[in-house]
Amino acid sequence: MELKVGDRVSLIIGRKSQLGFTVLIDQEFEGMLYKTELYQRLVEGEVRDGYIKKMREDGKIDVTLTPIGFFHANATQEKYLIEKMVANDGFIALTDKSSPDDIKFGVEMSKKSFKKAIGGLYKAKKITIEEGGIRLV
Repeated sequence: MELKVGDRVSLIIGRKSQLGFTVLIDQEFEGMLYKTELYQRLVEGEVRDGYIKKMREDGKIDVTLTPIGFFHANATQEKYLIEKMVANDGFIALTDKSSPDDIKFGVEMSKKSFKKAIGGLYKAKKITIEEGGIRLV
């Protein structure tokens, strides 16, 4: 196999199972996308970009929809939050105190990822944190 952890790949979403979704990686390899890492709806047959998360000893491949590594993932999530704020008049009614479910359905990411992203944006002085949400500067 010429795939390695962190590689960007093309995924075709397959069947849903108790663990998540089976996927076809680069139209050649079978992999698994776990439901615990999903923050958006997927449809069988849909094509998505993904990343190799783990090459398992049993020959199976675990994939994710977010880039591997803190800096790649955080930059992607920060950019996504900025896009969401721009589309929403510069404001999102979520904070680090919001419930995980509100964050998951509001911005399609985990609370942990959301907190890291708003932390990076705040340090870069791109947002202000208000009582009712975050605002683009």
